Parts: sequence; C-alpha cells; structure tokens
Amino acid sequence: MLQIRKSLMLRETLTSDMGKSAARPVVRAVALAVIGNPYAGRYVDDLTELFEAGRTLGEKFMADLVGMLSQSPIAYGKGAIVGLDGEFEHGGACIHPMLGKPMRAAVGGGKAVIPSNVKVAAAGASLDVPLTHKDDSWSFDHFDTITVTMPDAPRPDEIVVVMAVADGGRLHPRCGQAPR
Repeated sequence: MLQIRKSLMLRETLTSDMGKSAARPVVRAVALAVIGNPYAGRYVDDLTELFEAGRTLGEKFMADLVGMLSQSPIAYGKGAIVGLDGEFEHGGACIHPMLGKPMRAAVGGGKAVIPSNVKVAAAGASLDVPLTHKDDSWSFDHFDTITVTMPDAPRPDEIVVVMAVADGGRLHPRCGQAPR
C-alpha cells in the first residue's frame, strides 16, 4: 500500500537570463513525493508495487501540477532519488512502466519519450530532472533541466518521486541549428 510521507509542489517563473528579458515568462512546476520503499534492504524480482506507486502518484499530482502553469504544458520530465537501502531499479520502477500514462494525459498527449533521471543517494541529495518537448524529442529549444531537492529525504528506506512540467523551453535558445 502506497504511503506518502510528504509532498512538495514548486512553481518557478523565469523572466530573464544574463540581463536579457524573456519574450514571455516561462513557468516550470515540479511535484516531489516521498514514499516508503517496500523493497528497501532486500532484492526482489517483482517490482509491481512500485509500478503501481508511479501510476498513483501521477494520477494524484499531475492535474494540479499542470494547473500551476500560466500556459499549456509543452515540456515534461521525471525522476527519482532512491534512499541508500534501495537500488536504482526501485526508482526506475516508480517512473517508467506506469507513471507516463497519467503524465501524458495531464499534458494533453505527449508523443515524445518522457526524459528521466534516477539515482541512489542520501537525504538532501539534489536531482537534475531533464525536460524536453512533450511531442518533439528533437526540439533543441526545449532541452532543459530543473534541479530539485527534498532536504530530509529520501531516508534510507524511502524514494523521492519527481514529476516536472513547463509551459516553455529555455528563455533564449540559440543552440537549435549548427553554424554553417
């Protein structure tokens, strides 16, 4: 049974970079959920409980996350930080098999693979969550990253699951085409 110890939702508004104002603000929103790891400290072949946890978290948080944006979502990403008594696969189980469906439903489609990052780390570790365009994996202007942390998580027997959305790409993209 999924137990959420705590959750955090953040809204970041980007308005300028390097002293240059953006054409419009870009809003990025992130949800972090700290859950117990039912497999901490032991190897288990069947990770179904964590597959289901990912689906449940997506259903619980994604609509509110999208609602935090100023415009329609155009980019997304996901990730997990697994506590030290867990393994990398535990984070992957939370974010890969079943989290994608509620994320795509919330952003209104999503033809592109949802980029992700997972690591095993101690409480307070940061995670760089990659963001890309929801429908075009090759939209260089939308290659971005948001860094998140939960100061007291994950405890050794926990997992921090992260979902991120944005209503734009980088503020001043100039890497989309190679020079000739």
